[in-house]
Amino acid sequence: MRQVIGFLLIVLCFPLIWMLTSFIHSEILSATSFKDDLKQSIQLSSPPLSSPVVLLDSKEQIFSEDYVEWRDPLPLESIPLFAQEIYIQSEDTEFYNHIGFNFSAIFRAVFANASANAKEQGASTITQQLVRLRYLSTEKTYERKVTELVYAYEMEKQSTKEEILTNYLNEIYFSNQVYGIGAAATYYFGRPIHELSEAELAFISAIPNNPTIYDPIDNFDATKKRQELLIDILIKNGKISEENGEALKAEPIVLHTKTKKQLYPTYSTYVLEELNNLIALKEGYTKKMATAQNEQQKLFLENELQTKVNDVIAQGVTIYTALEPVKQLDDEKYVNKLLSKTSNLQAASVVINNETREIISLYGGKEYKKFDFHRAYQAVRQPGSALKSLLVYAPLFETTTLTPNNSINGGKLCIGSYCPRNYGGALYGNVTIKQAFRFSHNTPAVRLFETVGIDNAFAKLEPFQFNHITQEDHSYAAALGGLTNGVTVLEMADAYSSFIDGMYKPAHAIRKVTDKSGNILYEWNEEKTEVWSPKTIQTMRGLLSDVVQNGTGKGISIPSSYVGAKTGTTNDYYDYWIAGLTDTYTSAVWIGYDMPKNMKTIESKKIHHSIFNKIMRN
Repeated sequence: MRQVIGFLLIVLCFPLIWMLTSFIHSEILSATSFKDDLKQSIQLSSPPLSSPVVLLDSKEQIFSEDYVEWRDPLPLESIPLFAQEIYIQSEDTEFYNHIGFNFSAIFRAVFANASANAKEQGASTITQQLVRLRYLSTEKTYERKVTELVYAYEMEKQSTKEEILTNYLNEIYFSNQVYGIGAAATYYFGRPIHELSEAELAFISAIPNNPTIYDPIDNFDATKKRQELLIDILIKNGKISEENGEALKAEPIVLHTKTKKQLYPTYSTYVLEELNNLIALKEGYTKKMATAQNEQQKLFLENELQTKVNDVIAQGVTIYTALEPVKQLDDEKYVNKLLSKTSNLQAASVVINNETREIISLYGGKEYKKFDFHRAYQAVRQPGSALKSLLVYAPLFETTTLTPNNSINGGKLCIGSYCPRNYGGALYGNVTIKQAFRFSHNTPAVRLFETVGIDNAFAKLEPFQFNHITQEDHSYAAALGGLTNGVTVLEMADAYSSFIDGMYKPAHAIRKVTDKSGNILYEWNEEKTEVWSPKTIQTMRGLLSDVVQNGTGKGISIPSSYVGAKTGTTNDYYDYWIAGLTDTYTSAVWIGYDMPKNMKTIESKKIHHSIFNKIMRN
């Protein structure tokens, strides 16, 4: 009965077939009326690239890879003929003969679908499949199919068979965000395609027919059965012998699936941010955005920059960094364990190598996950007295003849309506500048700030990377770290590196960025500049050392011939800071809560001292 019904349906389909043929013919003829538009819309450009971004540590070992799609486009001559033959024999045996579509195959599909009363059997050529991958949806309607035929016909006129096959083999989907047979080889077997056996080539070639069903990671057996079916097709079509085919089926298939390396997310997250800044500088966007006339223009430039960054990343780059992985891991473990004892308390730190001025270790928050809020460079907090070294005391010694032994009044002070107080409301008479720095007295710092002059003091900060300081910060409150927005931990560590020798070069994590061929695309190439005189450096290093030995830095203990630091505490005990240096490293540490709250109860634990002690050890 079903055969009779199927036969009747086939008979009834003849008018439909005639109409469909006429419609296809008319569509192809009418294509000449929009020939130029159609040609431009389906120009067969090179397949899109989406190679990984590879991050290397200071020893040039991979520690992180990032990619949304795994692609490795290859020229046709690099794809084994055996693999090419699999697709031609299984998908489109008339590939080298048709004009983009195959009428006999279409008719067979129409009959089969009519008999089954459904659109189950396709008749797509490789050209049609490429058109669908590039330009059309996968919706199964006859209207879409007609458009697909028109596009395929035009593609065949514009391109050679070799170009079409190349693009097809580089764009078909192999599950797990893998596109193209070259990428499938490296992803599933960990080897370039020319090193795969014919059995392995047949195995990965099985995936695109249905990437969900034939995902070899989840459905290995199904993929293997599909592989054997493809081998049978080659045998049937006389492309290989039956004996050879059986040997291929019997060959063991062992996957070596590629897994992303995602070590040290705190560091890798920052590196990708720094990559944006590096490209912005080298491509001129930093200067353009700094001189943007309005927010709309700045937003346009930011979007343009992001497009440029995406284009660079999509080509596949290798980023050489200064990461010291053992230190990064040790620092993270220690701080995570320390913070686990206090609910919701957070911390951030940055360690800079004094010799190279490179960032070698970062801590962005408790149990940090990639692309989380990064407290080392994204958290803008009030710096408290930690800013005094840079904004008050170093400018004081740089611009006056005062020395640490000169006296300054530590008593009450009001400048207009601004009346700062010393810690705990204490009052002092005359104290030496050294004592004022040692114990972080506030009223002497404001008096000295007034001596330097607000504008003169802020001018000394201009070489540094304090991106959140504004003109509104030019007030006496800034002497005590009272800013409109604040600073980041990275900015503080970066600026404190100037106390190494009076020279300053912005601290970076990236050494260079290369393309897939090893050509250098970007590197910083910045030179050191003098920001403090030798006299100022000698004085400041002495004061910072005195803080550790006799002042608010007591409890800092690091095996180094030199250790100097400045602490900072903000109003209501919202933030605790330490910034300082040894012979080897410069660092800044912050602890606090994301939603600021009083930390007076944990002050005596000196958690920030403990972190500083750990991360500054060589």
